[in-house]
Amino acid sequence: MAHLVFFVLLFAGQLTGGFSTQRLPPSNNGKMITILGIDGGGIRGILPATVLDYLDKALKLRNPNADLAHYFDVIGGTSTGGLITAMLATPSPHDPTRAAFTPAQIVDFYKQYGPHIFNLSRPGKGSQFDGEFLHNITRQVLKDTRLNQTLTNVVIPTFDIKTQKPVIFSNYKLEDAPYLNALLSDIAISTSAAPTQLPPYYFVNDGVEFNMVDGGFVAGNPTQPTISEVLQHNEYQKILVLSVGTGTEKITETYDAQTAATWSALNWLGPAIGFLGSAPTAWTEYYLESLFVGSQPGDIYLRIEEYDLNHDFSNQVNASQECMNGLEETGKQLLQENVVKLNLDTFDLEKLQLKNAEALDRIADILVGERQRRLKRKTIEKRGRPLLESLRVFSDKTQASAELLKNLFI
Repeated sequence: MAHLVFFVLLFAGQLTGGFSTQRLPPSNNGKMITILGIDGGGIRGILPATVLDYLDKALKLRNPNADLAHYFDVIGGTSTGGLITAMLATPSPHDPTRAAFTPAQIVDFYKQYGPHIFNLSRPGKGSQFDGEFLHNITRQVLKDTRLNQTLTNVVIPTFDIKTQKPVIFSNYKLEDAPYLNALLSDIAISTSAAPTQLPPYYFVNDGVEFNMVDGGFVAGNPTQPTISEVLQHNEYQKILVLSVGTGTEKITETYDAQTAATWSALNWLGPAIGFLGSAPTAWTEYYLESLFVGSQPGDIYLRIEEYDLNHDFSNQVNASQECMNGLEETGKQLLQENVVKLNLDTFDLEKLQLKNAEALDRIADILVGERQRRLKRKTIEKRGRPLLESLRVFSDKTQASAELLKNLFI
């Protein structure tokens, strides 16, 4: 009787094994591709990490053993968002099915190590900071994890100053460009090397050299290149996108055409820098909003951004305790603010009758439903063989195991 119970339990384990894995099954088992994008912004990474902490906890109410990487097909991140992406997608050394960091732990990471990363007493040659602490701590937390070992697909933009071309580190590209299978630490350091603030980063992988600077140089908001990667390497289907920013100060109407007409080239320098910073952001949001015209926030596309960031918290290298605490509190307050959408005709920001937290709850419900749908289909596929065939295979394995045990004890 004991043998029968053992065999029944073993057989049941074979059938239900599909539910034990945490990795999100491929999107072809579901109805949509799920995407998370995280902007760049230095120490302001505390803000999106705080927002994502809300989503992470909402998901853990449904499944305490699952992390964000178990719900998103791809996570895209630029600069500080690239570091957050790597930390969310790196397997834990204690349990390779779980993420090394939760968003709450990433907030603590910034608050503990931010003052050391942005330490004015450690200037670099040609940059505000030497970057050594950032390099060391990044290698320490990401260890020897490579791109192909992430819990889910990641897309991390960078820029090579030698070739003067963007480089996108993406799991989708590895089959055709295996030299991109670099250490996540090298990738995270590369996308964080903001010009003037941190030195360019040089490394070699698979015989190819990289001379990298901040991914924000080409894509401060990584959601657009992330969607492009997805559409290139997947059959077009419904996609869900959550895009989280690091905050921006409210734009004030300072200049007018009559005044600008009298400016010299030197007068134009300051305003031009400001325009170059805000214009690409507006175009990116225009592009993303236009992809999802008519959708309800939290159903297909959701952008969460603080568009009126306190000036005292806007400096992306200000790692004072006051600033970091302020960024965390701003993230919490942002959850209770209304969802904002870009008017595609006027480029004005319009508030909707829905809180960001409520929209994230919608996202959580959709993500959970999609994951359960895929796991169920995966399990059905694993059970696809006729029962008699499964029993025959099980019987053969059992007989072989019995013979092995018999030989061991004789």
